[in-house]
Amino acid sequence: MVPVVTAYIGICGAGMPAARPQDLRAAEEVGRLVARAKGILVCGGLGGVMEAACRGAHAAGGITVGLLPSRHRYTANPFVTVAIPTGIGELRNGLVVRAADAVVAIGGEWGTLSEIALAIKNGTPVVGLDTWDLGRGEIEVAPDPAAAVARAFELSR
Repeated sequence: MVPVVTAYIGICGAGMPAARPQDLRAAEEVGRLVARAKGILVCGGLGGVMEAACRGAHAAGGITVGLLPSRHRYTANPFVTVAIPTGIGELRNGLVVRAADAVVAIGGEWGTLSEIALAIKNGTPVVGLDTWDLGRGEIEVAPDPAAAVARAFELSR
C-alpha cells in the first residue's frame, strides 16, 4: 500500500557547528510534525538543523529525503530515508527548494539565506522560525514549530 503524501516540506537551517541549540530543538519538532501530517521532509541531508529535523521525522515514522552536496550516500545523516548524492556542492540548495512545496527556514547561516532566496525567486512559500529578516515580507514568520508546520502545509496547496 502506498502512503498518502500531503506535501513535500523543505527544511533549511545551519549545519554543525553553527546550528544553535534552540534551532535544533525546533527542527526536531518540525520534523516530527511534518511526518505526523503525512508530509515528506526534504533537506540537504547533512548535520545540524537537517539532522535534527530528520531525527524528528524518523521518530514519527516519516520519510526523509536528503539531497547531498557530495557524490557519496554515506555522507547523509543517519535519519535520511532516501539519500541522493548530487555531487554539486552548495548548488544542491536549489534542488532542495525546487523539490519542496513549501520551505521552513530555521535559524540559519549563509546557506539558509541562499535557500530562502532561491525559494522566493521560484515561488516556493517560505515560513521562518527565528531566521533571516529580509524586511520585505516574503517570509511568513511563525512563532513556534507547530505554527510553522501548519502554515507550510497551508501554503503548499
